[in-house]
Amino acid sequence: MNDQPEPMWTIEDVSRYLRIPVETLYQWRRKKQGPPACKMGKHLRYDPAGVRDWFTAHAA
Repeated sequence: MNDQPEPMWTIEDVSRYLRIPVETLYQWRRKKQGPPACKMGKHLRYDPAGVRDWFTAHAA
């Protein structure tokens, strides 16, 4: 059993998972939309569980 948390995702990882362009994620972030992200230094990181939860809540 693996007790280690899943590594945080980059914006490119989220882009691949959601199958949308990276630029769309940046636009959503500017509009305060899209999956939750945190800034680590100059980099954005996403909790994979948070991205999945956001997707489930916003799936049409």
